[in-house]
Amino acid sequence: MSQIPVEPFAEFVDSLKQAGVAISNEEELRERLAETPHWRFAFATLVAYGQALGIRFKKGCNRINGAAVHRAFVRFHLPESAEATLAASIRAQS
Repeated sequence: MSQIPVEPFAEFVDSLKQAGVAISNEEELRERLAETPHWRFAFATLVAYGQALGIRFKKGCNRINGAAVHRAFVRFHLPESAEATLAASIRAQS
Protein backbone atom coordinates (compact mmCIF):
# COMPACT_ATOMS: atom_id res chain seq x y z
CA MET A 1 0.00 0.00 0.00
CA SER A 2 1.50 3.33 -0.98
CA GLN A 3 1.24 6.43 1.12
CA ILE A 4 0.22 9.81 -0.20
CA PRO A 5 3.26 12.06 -0.05
CA VAL A 6 3.02 15.03 2.29
CA GLU A 7 3.56 18.37 0.60
CA PRO A 8 6.62 20.33 1.80
CA PHE A 9 4.46 23.26 2.92
CA ALA A 10 2.38 20.89 5.05
CA GLU A 11 5.51 19.51 6.70
CA PHE A 12 6.69 23.05 7.34
CA VAL A 13 3.38 24.11 8.93
CA ASP A 14 3.37 20.92 11.03
CA SER A 15 6.93 21.70 12.16
CA LEU A 16 5.86 25.16 13.33
CA LYS A 17 2.94 23.70 15.25
CA GLN A 18 5.18 21.10 16.89
CA ALA A 19 7.44 23.97 17.97
CA GLY A 20 4.53 25.58 19.81
CA VAL A 21 3.16 28.00 17.19
CA ALA A 22 -0.64 28.17 17.03
CA ILE A 23 -2.23 29.22 13.75
CA SER A 24 -5.66 30.83 13.56
CA ASN A 25 -7.53 29.91 10.38
CA GLU A 26 -4.98 27.22 9.59
CA GLU A 27 -7.24 25.71 6.94
CA GLU A 28 -7.14 28.95 4.92
CA LEU A 29 -3.36 29.10 5.28
CA ARG A 30 -2.94 25.55 4.02
CA GLU A 31 -5.34 26.13 1.10
CA ARG A 32 -3.46 29.22 0.01
CA LEU A 33 -0.07 27.48 0.25
CA ALA A 34 -1.39 24.51 -1.72
CA GLU A 35 -2.43 26.79 -4.59
CA THR A 36 1.08 27.79 -5.58
CA PRO A 37 4.46 26.21 -6.23
CA HIS A 38 5.91 29.37 -4.65
CA TRP A 39 4.56 28.51 -1.22
CA ARG A 40 7.57 30.02 0.59
CA PHE A 41 6.81 33.45 -0.82
CA ALA A 42 3.10 32.93 -0.14
CA PHE A 43 3.84 31.97 3.48
CA ALA A 44 5.97 35.07 4.02
CA THR A 45 3.19 37.21 2.55
CA LEU A 46 0.51 35.57 4.70
CA VAL A 47 2.57 36.02 7.86
CA ALA A 48 2.82 39.72 7.11
CA TYR A 49 -0.65 40.37 5.68
CA GLY A 50 -2.86 37.39 6.47
CA GLN A 51 -4.72 39.06 9.33
CA ALA A 52 -7.42 40.24 6.92
CA LEU A 53 -8.07 36.56 6.16
CA GLY A 54 -8.06 35.64 9.84
CA ILE A 55 -4.62 34.04 9.62
CA ARG A 56 -2.69 34.79 12.78
CA PHE A 57 0.30 33.22 14.47
CA LYS A 58 0.60 33.09 18.25
CA LYS A 59 1.92 31.04 21.13
CA GLY A 60 0.15 27.71 21.17
CA CYS A 61 1.32 26.80 24.61
CA ASN A 62 3.27 28.44 27.39
CA ARG A 63 6.40 28.61 25.30
CA ILE A 64 7.54 28.43 21.71
CA ASN A 65 10.67 26.44 20.96
CA GLY A 66 12.59 29.10 19.05
CA ALA A 67 15.35 26.70 18.04
CA ALA A 68 12.80 24.32 16.49
CA VAL A 69 11.16 27.20 14.61
CA HIS A 70 14.57 28.26 13.29
CA ARG A 71 15.39 24.68 12.23
CA ALA A 72 12.10 24.53 10.29
CA PHE A 73 12.93 27.75 8.44
CA VAL A 74 16.41 26.46 7.59
CA ARG A 75 15.22 22.97 6.62
CA PHE A 76 12.56 24.30 4.26
CA HIS A 77 14.72 27.13 2.90
CA LEU A 78 12.64 30.10 3.98
CA PRO A 79 14.36 33.48 4.27
CA GLU A 80 15.46 34.92 7.60
CA SER A 81 13.24 37.93 6.94
CA ALA A 82 10.17 35.65 7.00
CA GLU A 83 11.33 34.16 10.29
CA ALA A 84 11.74 37.65 11.75
CA THR A 85 8.27 38.63 10.53
CA LEU A 86 6.80 35.50 12.12
CA ALA A 87 8.51 36.29 15.43
CA ALA A 88 7.16 39.86 15.33
CA SER A 89 3.68 38.59 14.52
CA ILE A 90 3.76 36.18 17.46
CA ARG A 91 4.95 38.94 19.80
CA ALA A 92 2.12 41.20 18.60
CA GLN A 93 -0.46 38.49 19.39
CA SER A 94 0.84 37.96 22.94
